Amino acid sequence: MDHLEFYDCVGPFNLQEVAEAVGAELSPVDAEAAANEISNVRTLSDAGVGDLAFFDNKKYMAQLEATRAGSCLVHRAFVERVPEGTVPLVTAKPYRAFALALAKFYPEAMWPSVADPEGPAGVHPTAKFEDGVVVEPGAIVGPEVQIGAGSRIAAGAVIGRRVTIGRKCYVGALATLQHTLVGDRVIIHTGARLGQDGFGFAMDQEGHLKVPQIGRVIVQNDVEIGANSTIDRGALKDTIIGEGTKIDNLVQIGHNVVIGRHCIIVAHTGISGSTHLGDFVVMGGQSGTVGHISIGTGAQVAGASHPKEDVPAGARVGGTPARPLRQWGRELAVIAKLAKGGGDGGMKD
Repeated sequence: MDHLEFYDCVGPFNLQEVAEAVGAELSPVDAEAAANEISNVRTLSDAGVGDLAFFDNKKYMAQLEATRAGSCLVHRAFVERVPEGTVPLVTAKPYRAFALALAKFYPEAMWPSVADPEGPAGVHPTAKFEDGVVVEPGAIVGPEVQIGAGSRIAAGAVIGRRVTIGRKCYVGALATLQHTLVGDRVIIHTGARLGQDGFGFAMDQEGHLKVPQIGRVIVQNDVEIGANSTIDRGALKDTIIGEGTKIDNLVQIGHNVVIGRHCIIVAHTGISGSTHLGDFVVMGGQSGTVGHISIGTGAQVAGASHPKEDVPAGARVGGTPARPLRQWGRELAVIAKLAKGGGDGGMKD
C-alpha cells in the first residue's frame, strides 16, 4: 500500500526568513548565504543540503561535525564545530529556535487532522479497504486511510487521516490511531492511544514553548499493544515498535523511542524519549528509563527498576538507579540485616 505524508510542509524559505522567524542571526561571514533556500527541518544525521538542523546536546557532537545540513541552529560556543558547507544560525537557545522553525515549516502540526470536519460521519469515502475488513458501528475512519484484508475495527475506535493498517489486525473499542503505520497481524487493545504528540517543550524562563511533533509511529508485524497504553509519535524521527514485541496495559512510550524485535514490556512501564531497546529486551512492571539511553539486546530490567545509563546486552539489572542484579540483591540483604539490628551502629527496632 502506498502512503502519503501525514504533514504538509509549507517551505521553502530563504535562510534570512528562517533566521528572523526563530530569532537567530547569520554571522557577517555568512551574510551572502541569506538567500539560500531551506526546504525542511531534519535531524543532524538525516539533514541534507536543503535542510535545517539543530544542535543542543553535547552527546551528539559527532553528528554535528558530520552533518550535511544546509544550515544548523547552534549556540555561539559551538560555531567552530559546524562543518564547512553548513551555515550556522547562531542563537542562545537552539532548541527553542528549533521549535519555532518547526512551527513555521509545519503550521498544521499543532492541530493534527483526524477526520474531515465537513465530511460524512463514520467511514470517509476516500478510505480504502481490502477484502474482509469489518468496521463496527460508531468507529470513525478518516480520509485516505488504508486497511488490509481481514482486519477489524471495533466500535468507537478512531482511525485518523492517512493511517495505514495491515492485514489481519484488530483495533479495539475506543482505541485511537493517528500518524501511525501498522503492519500485519497486530492487536491493539481497548483504549490504546497511538500517534499523539510527544512530550516536547523548549523549557526556559520565557515559558514552555511547545515543539511540533512531525514524526510517526511505526508498528511492525505481530505486535500486541495492551489496553490504555500510549505510544507518542516522533518529533522528527519515528517511534518504532519492533516485530513481535508484546506491550502490556498502561505502558507509556515516549517520542523517538525505538523498541527492537520480540521485546516484553510489562504494565506501568514508562520509556522516556529517544531511548533505544535492542531485541528480546524484558522490562518488568513499573520499570522505566531516562531518555537517550540504550538497553542492549537480551537485557532484563527488574520490576520497579530504573536505568539511568546504558545497559549492556544480556545484562540483568534492578533497583533505582538500576545496577547489576546480584549487586542489588546483596545491597537489599545488607539493608535487611541492618533493619533487624544485626549489623552496625546498634540499630534496633
